[in-house]
Amino acid sequence: MQIKDKSPEELQELAQKIRQRILEVVSRNGGHLSSTLGAVDLIIGMHYVFDAQKDPFIFDVSHQAYAHKLLTDRWDAFDTLRQFGGISGYTNPEESPYDYYKAGHSSTSISLAVGAAKAIRLKGEDRIPVVMIGDGSMSAGMVYEALNELGDRKYPVVIILNDNEMSIAKPIGAISRYLSKGMAGPFYQKLKRKTESLLEMLPEGATYMAKKFEESFRLITPGMLFEELGIEYIGPIDGHDIPSIIHTLQIAKSMGKPVIVHAQTIKGKGYKIAEGPLEHWHGVGPFDIETGEPLKKSAGAKSATQIFSETLQELASRDEKIVGVTAAMPGGTGLSPLLEKYPERFWDVGIAEQHAVTSMGPLAKEGFKPFCAIYSTFLQRGYDQVIHDIALMNVGVTFAIDRAGIVGEDGETHQGAFDISYLRPIPNMTLMAPFNERSFKKALRFAVDFPMPLAIRYPRGAFMAEDFDVPDYETGRAHLLREGEEVLFVGYGNGVGRALETAKHLEELRPAILDLRFVKPLDRELLRELARRYRQWFVFSEGARIGGVASALEEFFEEEGIEGVTLESFEYEDRFIPHGKTEVVEEHLGLRPNQLARKVAQRLETSSKDGGDGRVYNSEKKSVSKG
Repeated sequence: MQIKDKSPEELQELAQKIRQRILEVVSRNGGHLSSTLGAVDLIIGMHYVFDAQKDPFIFDVSHQAYAHKLLTDRWDAFDTLRQFGGISGYTNPEESPYDYYKAGHSSTSISLAVGAAKAIRLKGEDRIPVVMIGDGSMSAGMVYEALNELGDRKYPVVIILNDNEMSIAKPIGAISRYLSKGMAGPFYQKLKRKTESLLEMLPEGATYMAKKFEESFRLITPGMLFEELGIEYIGPIDGHDIPSIIHTLQIAKSMGKPVIVHAQTIKGKGYKIAEGPLEHWHGVGPFDIETGEPLKKSAGAKSATQIFSETLQELASRDEKIVGVTAAMPGGTGLSPLLEKYPERFWDVGIAEQHAVTSMGPLAKEGFKPFCAIYSTFLQRGYDQVIHDIALMNVGVTFAIDRAGIVGEDGETHQGAFDISYLRPIPNMTLMAPFNERSFKKALRFAVDFPMPLAIRYPRGAFMAEDFDVPDYETGRAHLLREGEEVLFVGYGNGVGRALETAKHLEELRPAILDLRFVKPLDRELLRELARRYRQWFVFSEGARIGGVASALEEFFEEEGIEGVTLESFEYEDRFIPHGKTEVVEEHLGLRPNQLARKVAQRLETSSKDGGDGRVYNSEKKSVSKG
């Protein structure tokens, strides 16, 4: 959409039109709302001043980039936002050439901009990276690693700091507001450049008072941190005043050096119900625009997150040694009630997964029982810390891994596919997974007394399995839920529920069903016994196949010299999983229970025609050897 010839009034009308379009679609499809409404005016300013066809537009996390999508030839396609086969809720170069980079995790944008600036300089091109980053993302150390190099190298980069909760710095009174406004004007920038040149020329003694004046001037503005890092700072400016935004970005662009433009915005701008720093409106399901009420009332089984929250509250009320941490997701992980009730024992450290993980190690060493509640996809960001600061020390930190498996509309950057694969090789690490409410409660009680690193994975939403009782957990012990004939379904975590549902479509088959419980360590004694009794094994687990549950069983078979068993995995294949409603994505991957039942029947039919001699630990596309 061409906007460079529009008047300020027309741009303001466009902003209102964009907000209305976002509201209409998000109220139907769900998505990120308050942050993206707050960023509309800034994104219009970006498109007015910079050239999205050649300048890299880099959005941190990119959940706030809906206005960018609407300005870049996706107005009509926006109806398909977050739907399977439709446009992503994040930036994606496969979707549009105007999206420079895929993003879905926080605090990567400035590093990307530095890399882009290096490439632009090496190619000798006239382009400039422009970044939009939220104040919440500034809590991650990666931002400062990138700023440190950028301030030293001085590549031309414009960084828009979208401060929508005033959490970076508040202006201090009328003088600060006056000076900050002045800093956005050409007079201040010209004066600053002349002062710097003068200071370089004057002898040391003569510059003392001038330097003191400059330092005092900067101290009463919020930009001192960035200035000390070598980054020019302009702001704070009103992030909803489009003419001011355009004017400021034009100055920043012309400076030929790294510049941070600090813009203060209101989350949910234009939709009164959602305005302000309200966590509920960050990401929403379908809702009624008039009332703000969800279209679907939550009903039925509790979510796994709710079970975790309620059980941990109960345990923490009885045991003062229980502590916990999350990284900017207190609501999503269920820790909000514990942060409110026990503010000295439970912490939200912001978007800082590495720090969250490492900080729990000393607490465990000092005799406390830490629970580190982080989504599967975000725990990836603290991987070295899991190894170096927790497993190497062999301290009793429990990782409560939420959103394990397919998470739906957030898509490929958020699917919890890899935690089994990346945690299983780590020495001292124990991996377990419950499959219903009662088993989850027992798993958490087991965790309280477990003295080593422990990871418990569980899904987004409710477990698939019904809530029947199970035995207490013992380290490395599996549980055979029911006996069967010849065929064994091996379930891990929510995969147990999928196995049970699949078995309902195969009533004549009567497969045995095993709740593996622990993928590390395995119940070797029980597995050896089951290998003698069942020749056809099918693995149900909501994780990547490579390095996953089937891989662990294959390794076990090889170590034990077990032959004559066919092993087929229904784990995720070696590809990133697209966005869309969970049920639709599962159907696309062939993982719905009725589809899995057909695959089981086909495999057994093929095996029968082959003479039933068995193939040793085969996956769906791999034949190892004859049994």
